[in-house]
Order: sequence, then C-alpha cells, then structure tokens
Amino acid sequence: MYIVHFIENKNVLLNQLRKTVPAEGEALTIKGRKGKVTSVTNIDEKTIHVQMTMDPVNKSKLASDNTKKKKR
Repeated sequence: MYIVHFIENKNVLLNQLRKTVPAEGEALTIKGRKGKVTSVTNIDEKTIHVQMTMDPVNKSKLASDNTKKKKR
C-alpha cells in the first residue's frame, strides 16, 4: 500500500492510499476533472508525489437578454 499525493502547481488535489502507483502519461479523473500524470517522485518507500496537469475548465457565460424585461 502506498500513500499517493496528487499535486498540481504546488496545490495538493488529493491524498490517497492505493495499492498501485499511477504511471507517467496516464489519464486520471480527480474530483470530476480530467488530467494527465506528468511526473512521479518517490519520497520514501511508502510516500509518492504525483505531479498532474489538469485540463482547463471552460465556463460558458449566459447571454443576458434584457429585451424580455418589463419596463416601468
């Protein structure tokens, strides 16, 4: 069993106790966001740091339609 710390830009995304260690280039989903493993670093025999790059979140803006508002 390994303690795996998933990190993105010095921000810890998730700490997880796992039986296997993710490989470099593997695609993972953490907290509903997709990302890829960029590097895997062994700190000691049980602790592992995994650097991730997450796909950017596209936020769609709602078009404000003011023509339907009632004028006073």
